[in-house]
Amino acid sequence: MIKIEDNFSFHQGDIIVIGCSAGPDSMALVDMLLKIRTRYQLSLIVAHVNHNIRAESAKEALYLKEYCEKNQLLFEMMTIEEYGDDNFHNEARNIRYHFFESLVQKYDANYLMTAHHGDDLIETILMRIVRGSNLNGYRGFQKIVDMDTYQIVRPLISYTKQELEKYDLENEVFYFVDSSNDKDKYTRNRYRKYVLPFLKEEDSNVHHKFEKFSEVLSGANHFIEKERNKALDRVLFADSIVIDKFKEEDSYIQKEILYYLLSEFYQDDLILINDKHIELILNLIYSNKANSFINLPNEVVANKCYNMLELKREADEITSYEIEFYDYVILPNDHVIERVDDLPENSNFICRLDSSEIALPLTVRTRRMGDKMMIKGMNGSKKVKDIFIDKKIRLDQRDSWPIVVDSKGHIVWIPGIKKSKFDKKKVDSYDIILRYS
Repeated sequence: MIKIEDNFSFHQGDIIVIGCSAGPDSMALVDMLLKIRTRYQLSLIVAHVNHNIRAESAKEALYLKEYCEKNQLLFEMMTIEEYGDDNFHNEARNIRYHFFESLVQKYDANYLMTAHHGDDLIETILMRIVRGSNLNGYRGFQKIVDMDTYQIVRPLISYTKQELEKYDLENEVFYFVDSSNDKDKYTRNRYRKYVLPFLKEEDSNVHHKFEKFSEVLSGANHFIEKERNKALDRVLFADSIVIDKFKEEDSYIQKEILYYLLSEFYQDDLILINDKHIELILNLIYSNKANSFINLPNEVVANKCYNMLELKREADEITSYEIEFYDYVILPNDHVIERVDDLPENSNFICRLDSSEIALPLTVRTRRMGDKMMIKGMNGSKKVKDIFIDKKIRLDQRDSWPIVVDSKGHIVWIPGIKKSKFDKKKVDSYDIILRYS
């Protein structure tokens, strides 16, 4: 019998957003959490995304809504109205996680839980091995991911899909089956249908071996990331690579630097980038041509100019501004920052400040090279660039995103994204309330 408490330590009063498709895995997860809700006084929010590509989607969404009403669960749903030209699964995943994160902020949740299981981990690792990646990609996904103010938790990672379907049967949990999971045109489906059965014939517990494999790579990756970060400080100038300094680094670290810089453009673990693209950039760096460039997926260009290499989006237009702020300002992105008298909410769209702790007047400006912010609830500071990456803000939005600073240059708030140590709780003393809308 699966017991979710064996895989994660719950606390009294935890607030959990649950990503739920209405399939066998996520319905099992919801049922498990329902069974322990009273014991831990959990607040559960079921989050559903209608991908709007199958006729059954509306029926599934309606069932899940009624299921939540019956079980006194909060239900939140969004429908994807249209897709771009990007990879469908990559785009859908990004939309889902942006939606989930908005709910985490709305309900001030501790955790976002998804129903990824052991079979999913095997498929992900194998796909990335065949496609080509770096150590971070080869490890697949982790059981727990720290997102600063909350954690993404995958408590079913130690179980197989068959075990979860058995749980549903024994506990009379109703679920829907996605018909698109049988279509061979999707890469993951082919691994699921043809490769996994073979591996399980060899060893029925192979998912545990892959879980261990992922954990080992995670440990190694943590060490390598620390070395890569030191190297970044040595080879970067104004977000571009200084080529002669880059060439002094170990060849493995060189590739890690490139993967890291490309992560600004390709969020989903570099799903569109593989080893061939890294080799193309390295060939450009080591070529004798003083000025040259190569095109990468999604209109990204690697441009070499003498001793510098810059990665940029082909159609980039950088919009910079600096506006002194008092009570109200309309920004170039058509959003507004205004001073208000009182607000009950406590999201990243609200900032409360004590004027005695900052230097007035405030200024709203765009980001600058080397910007760092002292994060609320965290010792030390964090690069604004890394905050944008963590929050998956598109590169074409980062250069025009508003940043609020005081007259001494201290960043007090990145509206809609992150609060600094200067932000006050509702119970604290403050005399300035700002709203971003």
